[in-house]
Amino acid sequence: MAPVPGQGDLDKLQARIDAAKTPGKPGMRHENHHSAAGAAWRMVIELVVGLAMGFGIGFGLDSLFGTIPIFLILFTLLGFAAGVRTMMRSAKELQEQNAAAEAKAKD
Repeated sequence: MAPVPGQGDLDKLQARIDAAKTPGKPGMRHENHHSAAGAAWRMVIELVVGLAMGFGIGFGLDSLFGTIPIFLILFTLLGFAAGVRTMMRSAKELQEQNAAAEAKAKD
């Protein structure tokens, strides 16, 4: 037959349960929603999509008008510029998020 727990044992168990339920002291948690690799891949994809869209539009216009690949070159360069601009905007956004996280951590 198993021993019957006494009131002291139940109180100790209840204290351990309550201690486990209470939140601990908040420490420095590194909550980074975007890892460095994820941010880098995001920027690479933005650049490639800009190039691909510019290439596609230029190729389509050259095919439609039957011209030499002037539109292809022009829109590929515009797509590259748009991709770089989008990458810079993303980098600025990530930099602002990191600065806000650091300021919040200091407070």
